[in-house]
Amino acid sequence: MREISVKVFRFDPSSDTTPHLQNYLVSVKEGARVLHVLHAIHDEHDPSLSYRYCCGSGQCGSCAVKLNGQPVLACMEEARDEMIIEPLDLPIKKDLIVDMEPYLDRISSLVPGAEFRMPAPDEVEAIKPLRSCIECLACVSACPALKVIDFAGPAAMREDMRLSLDPRDTCDRVTEAVSEGLFTCTSCQSCWKVCPKNIEIPGKAIEKLRALANRKGLTLPRHQEVEKLVRETGRSVDRTGTTFLEQVPEILEPEGEVKATVGFFVGCMYNMRLPQTALDAMEVLRRNGIRVIIPKEQVCCGSPLIRTGQIEFLDTLKSRNINAYVFRNIDTVMTMCAGCGSTLKNDYRTPFKVMDINEVLLRYGIEPPARLPIKATYHDPCHLLRGQGIRTQPRELISKVVDLVEMPAICCGSG
Repeated sequence: MREISVKVFRFDPSSDTTPHLQNYLVSVKEGARVLHVLHAIHDEHDPSLSYRYCCGSGQCGSCAVKLNGQPVLACMEEARDEMIIEPLDLPIKKDLIVDMEPYLDRISSLVPGAEFRMPAPDEVEAIKPLRSCIECLACVSACPALKVIDFAGPAAMREDMRLSLDPRDTCDRVTEAVSEGLFTCTSCQSCWKVCPKNIEIPGKAIEKLRALANRKGLTLPRHQEVEKLVRETGRSVDRTGTTFLEQVPEILEPEGEVKATVGFFVGCMYNMRLPQTALDAMEVLRRNGIRVIIPKEQVCCGSPLIRTGQIEFLDTLKSRNINAYVFRNIDTVMTMCAGCGSTLKNDYRTPFKVMDINEVLLRYGIEPPARLPIKATYHDPCHLLRGQGIRTQPRELISKVVDLVEMPAICCGSG
């Protein structure tokens, strides 16, 4: 047995005016789960503690709570010292019990017609990645969009997509999803990160529903403008001045010994809107011995089209970009834009390795400049943190030159 210190959210609306965190010292066995701690508190310290649980094996979704700010299943997460247990970010009924009904009510049910056929084997395979939901609503709690706007939420979108793939269902799930906020999702991937069943809601549900909506002519007008711009110019944004690609040669040689050679995929934003930032990055690479090859024929990676469901032109973009680097025998392509990097890593099948600039600098070594006497914080881009799994690398680099201060953060909303 070991003793751990735990803080648990307590609030009884019938008697309390404000919620508070209650401290407990609990004795638990090695390997105990969070649910075991809640049982121990209830049985040995305070029988008034209210929380949900049922199966205790990660199959029913009843025991979802927040552990140190992250939605988890209490029955599956190992208990740890100094942990903070709170309810999901849903309306609170008492302590760790939240009101799930308004969100569960928005999850659709199958509506079969008088005559229907069973799903074919290939249709079953398409449905499988979406059908393991246990309705724990961890995804709903984690969704940043739901914190600021009315939206059916990721669980409802997942079910709309699942039903749209089922030949037995007779409802227009795509139009239904659009009316419930399909285009509200920012593609931050928070729902996927916290899902105990690892359901890829952004890619397997949201983006697929948006593609179906596009076929029905339901794509948002501003999204259509972006697609038109990509088709006509190869870029997803307009220029604001001289672009990055117009200012650099195709090959940038480094100072001194060449440590490595990388291709650079600049992306639309750094090329068209933030060229000086990209130029500064090239100077850092030059000073640290990295040769950079910059194909001028590279175009938009296609991320804005994938995220909005406008995928008809996507293969053309992919082919042009891949060929630009293959033609030059480049085996490592570096990105700066989190969205571009995530797209090249996850939505392309490339014959070359894709690395974010943070990965490149740490792999090949960097001679940091003199430290600055300032404090700075860092905001994780969703498509870098969750899209590429990169968290420690930028912090390590920043800490070489300034004092890094961590602060609470949330999706910026860019999408």
